[in-house]
Amino acid sequence: MKMKRPLTLSIIIALTLPLTSLLAQVPTDDTKHNQHQLFSASEIQWKEGPPSLPAGAKFALLEGEPSKDGFFVMRLRLPAGYHIPPHTHPKTERVTVISGTFSIAMGEELAHDKAYTLATGAFGFWPAGMKHAAWAETETVLQVHGVGPWTINYLNPADDPRNAKK
Repeated sequence: MKMKRPLTLSIIIALTLPLTSLLAQVPTDDTKHNQHQLFSASEIQWKEGPPSLPAGAKFALLEGEPSKDGFFVMRLRLPAGYHIPPHTHPKTERVTVISGTFSIAMGEELAHDKAYTLATGAFGFWPAGMKHAAWAETETVLQVHGVGPWTINYLNPADDPRNAKK
């Protein structure tokens, strides 16, 4: 019996080593980055826009590019009373409430009295194509992350601020 253990161990090692070597060659998202970036709250650069949202919002791009293929992270600062009309996104939307409260009505009716209210620290996601409208009663900061390209498609084209300039 003692002779079989070394043979069994040798077979396991012989089968495992090539697999380990293959797994080490699989690219991960981390291998795409050859540097790191850390942001303190005071270093985050807020800009006007984006143009796809109603006026008054500010955004900060933390990683990636939402308009291109690939992972992105951005923050949105919404003033008190801010409203985003009914819309959809072509990909899953993921939102974390950094501060304030964020209300979202979903589905066919988009009724304010059936809306979900997400407080500071809350997280939510909804699938591509989900009809929703959102608003912030107080100043609210959101972190939106996902896989681009990220875009917003208003149910009523007249609600799209990009159409106002045409």
